[in-house]
Order: sequence, then C-alpha cells, then structure tokens
Amino acid sequence: MMQYGMPTSASRPRAEVVNEFLRGVYGWMSGGMLLTAGVAWATVNIQPLLQFAVNSMLFLILAELGLVFFLSMGIRKMSPTTAMASFLGYSALNGLTLSPILLVYTQQSIAATFVVTAGMFGAMSAYGLLTKKDLTSWGSLLFMGLIGIVLASVVNIFLGSATMGFVISGIGVLVFLGLTAYDTQQLKVMGDTASGGGDAAIRKMTILGALKLYLDFINLFLFLLRFMGVARD
Repeated sequence: MMQYGMPTSASRPRAEVVNEFLRGVYGWMSGGMLLTAGVAWATVNIQPLLQFAVNSMLFLILAELGLVFFLSMGIRKMSPTTAMASFLGYSALNGLTLSPILLVYTQQSIAATFVVTAGMFGAMSAYGLLTKKDLTSWGSLLFMGLIGIVLASVVNIFLGSATMGFVISGIGVLVFLGLTAYDTQQLKVMGDTASGGGDAAIRKMTILGALKLYLDFINLFLFLLRFMGVARD
C-alpha cells in the first residue's frame, strides 16, 4: 500500500500535522494520476481490455459515480484502508474510461494539454494555499456553475451545437480553476479539523482531499483538451 507522506501521530504540533496532511493529499493525488495514466496506456495497448472498456463504458461511468458518492458521503464511517482502496479503484476505472482519448487525439497534443493543465492547476492551487482572502463565498457560485455545465452538456447532446460546446468548455475551464483554488484552501480547514481526530481521521481526510483535487485536475484537463487537442488523422 502506498504511503505518500501519511501522517502517523496526533501528538505532534497541529501545524506540523496539517503540513504533513497537505503533503499526503498531493502525494495521493499524484499517485492516482499515475495509476490512471498507466491503466489508460495499458488499455489502448491490450486489445481485449480496450474492447471491454468500449463495450462497458456506461457501466464503468456509473461505477465511477458510485465510488465518488461512496467516498464523499461515507468517508467518516469507513476504514482508512477502504478509503484508500476506493480511491485507487476509482483512479483505475478512470483510466479505462479515459483510454479512448489516447486514440482520438495525438500524443503531442495530449502531452501539451497536460503540461498546460499542470501549470494552471499548480498556480491556482498555490493561490488557494497562500492567499489571505477567504474563498468560502466562491463555493456556492462555483457549485451553481458546475450544475449549469452539467445541464448545458446534457442539452447539447441533443442539439449538437459546436458553438455551445465551445462555450461550455470555456466556462468549464473557469469553474474548475476556481474549484482548484477553493478546494485547496478548504484542505487547510480539513487538515486542521482532522488533526484533532487521530491518525485514522487524518488518513481518511487525506484520501478525500486527494479525490477533490484529482477531480479538479482531470476535469480541467478534459475541458482544456477540447481547445488544445489535435485529432489523429
């Protein structure tokens, strides 16, 4: 089992525990990203696995949604091991569902989009950590924006409007940039709260924090890919 800088003692100073909590969050997020990339690469290179992913896409997406709700809603009641396994399972499933991207877009455009995503994500995450401004008020606005994106995307499935798709992607980039800063600032609150609950609470909150940032990064990447992605010939 991976142990990315996981806090192990509630007896240390709270600030030290919070800092280690943040390192753990980014470590697990990075581990999840690597697992997703590895599974996606394996899927496109193993024909039976690719066929399974294509034929089972709806089931895989529903399973992903189930795992996200399971982790988000039940994190306080589950064991740290269950939380870790669920996060790794979600990361692997996401590799399966994202694998067709490697067949649609060129490797160069995917790599370029990833680099841009990492830079934008890093900048907004740093802002969330370092700013003195309270970003709590962003939460409801960003949530409404997220709901709007989902509804507009569903409508556009039937309309098939390229212009509407372009607008949705632009708004999506802005929303997930905002969520990156907002969620990062909330991590400091999560870490401070969990530091008083013992090692198990810290481990579980670490996984929940990693999931939040993982989702922000992946969605930001996907929206940017609609602008920067170059289709294969």
